[in-house]
Amino acid sequence: SGVRGADLVVLAVPVREIVRLLPDVARLAGPECVVTDVGSVKAPILSAGDAAFPDGRFVASHPIAGKERAGPAAARADLFRGANWVLTPGPRTRPDAVEKVAALWGAVGARVLRMDAAWHDEVFATVSHLPHLVAYALMDAVLASERGGERIRFSAGGLRDFTRVAGSDPVMWRDIFLMNREPVLQALAGYRDALERLATAIRDGDGEAIESRLLQARAAREELANRS
Repeated sequence: SGVRGADLVVLAVPVREIVRLLPDVARLAGPECVVTDVGSVKAPILSAGDAAFPDGRFVASHPIAGKERAGPAAARADLFRGANWVLTPGPRTRPDAVEKVAALWGAVGARVLRMDAAWHDEVFATVSHLPHLVAYALMDAVLASERGGERIRFSAGGLRDFTRVAGSDPVMWRDIFLMNREPVLQALAGYRDALERLATAIRDGDGEAIESRLLQARAAREELANRS
């Protein structure tokens, strides 16, 4: 009922649900209604949006904001202030629809950027999806170790800070990993290679190689913190 008569519809549900809902929204929305989403995988959603709205009224988008907490109780009025909000319009997307969506996100304080959808999915597989996957995997590895639950009780800031995002909604991240399967697997392969390089250096007792990689990683982390 909320879709009927709406000027603009925002789909804010797990990414596979966005794809499932798009045909229903297209059937119910008026002829001038613009539709957008907030999913963190873009190429499959853009394709589904173009199929549901062949006249170009669907604008794929992704806010680079949020925490591991979910639901209305986690709402923040300033959540998008100063955050990047990525639009990934395709060749079919109407320019006026893009401008309407950009105006909405700009009005809540976001910096609106544009990216190619496929490149978006490669980038965020590395800088967003992989960190979540690694956080979940690390908790899984600790739990699977001998007396894993007891080990966790002795953990301090390192494990807690590193795995913060493992407190995120498992359903949402299950769908992201599956929908962005190939870029996520490529990012995971690169991470395995990085781990193996460190494992080789430790196995060989190569302190110089270990320190070099740690210094490089620390410099990149400091640059990231300064930008934030």
